[in-house]
Amino acid sequence: MPEARPDSRVVVAGASGLVGTALVDSLRADGIAVTTLVRRPATGADEVQWLTDTDSLDPDVLAGASAVVSLNGASIGRFPWTSSYRNTLLWSRIAPTRAIAQAIRALGTDAPAFLSASAVGFYGSAPGVVLTERAGRGETFLADLCGEWETAALGAGDAARVARLRTAPIVHREGVLKPMIVLTKAGVSGKIGRGTQAWPWISLDDEVRAIRHVIDSEISGAVNLSGPTRATANDLGFALAVRMNRPFVLPAPVWAMKAALGSDAVESLLTSDAHVVPEVLSESGFTFTHATVDEAVAAALPAA
Repeated sequence: MPEARPDSRVVVAGASGLVGTALVDSLRADGIAVTTLVRRPATGADEVQWLTDTDSLDPDVLAGASAVVSLNGASIGRFPWTSSYRNTLLWSRIAPTRAIAQAIRALGTDAPAFLSASAVGFYGSAPGVVLTERAGRGETFLADLCGEWETAALGAGDAARVARLRTAPIVHREGVLKPMIVLTKAGVSGKIGRGTQAWPWISLDDEVRAIRHVIDSEISGAVNLSGPTRATANDLGFALAVRMNRPFVLPAPVWAMKAALGSDAVESLLTSDAHVVPEVLSESGFTFTHATVDEAVAAALPAA
């Protein structure tokens, strides 16, 4: 195990999730000290319990860190999106983000960089439009959620560097592929709606590498964490079917998906058409390990 670098420490909130776990492992593998913010009682010196009886965070927890990465939020992959769960989706993101932003603001010019998670759902559905970080907010439920999420992050003030990480669905067994693998294995996968709608995507490896790139750079503002090559819903589904040697023939009607999952979920995730381009990453010199959705699927499901 490499020795910790005394001049570098990163604080991570939401470290138990798919991205958080991989990010913490990557940082520590390079000898970077990591403090994780946890909701349960702390079990070691590198953990700090927070958001128990109050929505505030002691600024001293962040003092001296080079960056704070906030990845909190209930899973958007849980269905249906009932009224109650939509509220959970919102506040599980807003409350932690506000707490971190307030602590950073209190530190003033000594504050670490703040990398706050958001999602490409910010753009809603925009058929035929190339969506760089300059594009405006969409009109879906998820777009509104992302807008409020990012507003909470900007509460950190102007003294700190704030990057809003608009992440695409992660192509991983525990990410966007999880429900698709079950259906594909059963031989009942096929196009979702039209199937030709653009679906943003990114591999887990590139997600972590991109976050670290933003930590190490001077990037601020919105950053699209999305693969560099356009892919449709059909492209992802077919790549998975080929990888698993299963058919890709049974379409999923929109009306049936809405009845089972709820209109907001279907319109925000499944039938949304969003060609999201990682312009900021590309212009800052970042290169992708997995440049196509086929490569990302292959990495997520390595050959036996």
